[in-house]
Amino acid sequence: MQPLGADADARFAAWLGDVAGLDEARLGPLLTGGNANVTRLVESRQGKFVLRHPPVHAVSDKAAAGIAREFKVLTALHGRAPVPRPVAWCDDPTILGQPFAITEWLDGVALTTSLPPSYPQGVEAVNALGREMITGLAAVHRIDWQEVLPVDFGRPESFVSRQIDRWLEVRQQHAVRSLPLLDEIAVWLRANLPPVARASVIHCDFHLDNCLVSRLEPRLLAILDWEMATLGDPLIDLGLCLFFWRRDPTRALGFAQVQALSNHADVIAPAALADLWSQISGIDYGQLNYYRVFSAWRLAAIVEGAYVLYCQGKDESDYARGLEFDVPNLLREVAVNIDEGRL
Repeated sequence: MQPLGADADARFAAWLGDVAGLDEARLGPLLTGGNANVTRLVESRQGKFVLRHPPVHAVSDKAAAGIAREFKVLTALHGRAPVPRPVAWCDDPTILGQPFAITEWLDGVALTTSLPPSYPQGVEAVNALGREMITGLAAVHRIDWQEVLPVDFGRPESFVSRQIDRWLEVRQQHAVRSLPLLDEIAVWLRANLPPVARASVIHCDFHLDNCLVSRLEPRLLAILDWEMATLGDPLIDLGLCLFFWRRDPTRALGFAQVQALSNHADVIAPAALADLWSQISGIDYGQLNYYRVFSAWRLAAIVEGAYVLYCQGKDESDYARGLEFDVPNLLREVAVNIDEGRL
């Protein structure tokens, strides 16, 4: 975030003091995590907080919409599900040049490939993390969204079919390579579209990497990164999470680092986690394999956009570069899920 003149820091401190009662607030270092938005530490006399804003070079109403959406969801879910406490929202670009949100800071860690050294090392800690993650997700899904969000927050009707159409159209308009499985899997998804009997708040990118857990023990602190949240079948979240749980590390995996610490044959089975989710949420998961396929296919279609930017010389990050292999590998994994048709 680029300061708007020498008085930007003072302007930010004054705004946060007026809105949230925080004294001597100042911007701290960037925090790691996330590929879409910027996360930054805020320090004040009352303690630490987190600032979230769109990428610096994407200043537009659309770029800011995800941050605004995230803050709205956190406001609705806090106290009902494990999410960070929302503190303040700013849509005044004269403060820091972009809309931004302030939330509480939690002293935790996001895990991918390994357990923290303070954890018991082994399968039981991984299993505990799986249960914690699924319990937190079920707490989100059992909330009656109509009690906590406005009726115009999202359109759960035909969400899956609209997403299939949308991302196929985007890829057709911006294709930089041939991905035949993207189209073939879309045909299967359309032919097997299940009826939707329920709608919940859904995260739309849920897995362990988007959770903050304790540094000391396998315990969930909060679910993060809600900028893509909407209304839809909760099996969309459960499907993506379990797609990435206990994968075969001998295969060529798409996004091999996602929940990689669970990629061992002796960890808790995805079916057992689905049972736990169902017990807590009260929702049947009979169509889960369809949503495993849909969620992973949708992820591949979305992130291919970053590979397009890489090919155009607009994104030179390691993440975008790696999509050359991650997207095709992910689509091949999805195809295997269709053939196997099981958890």
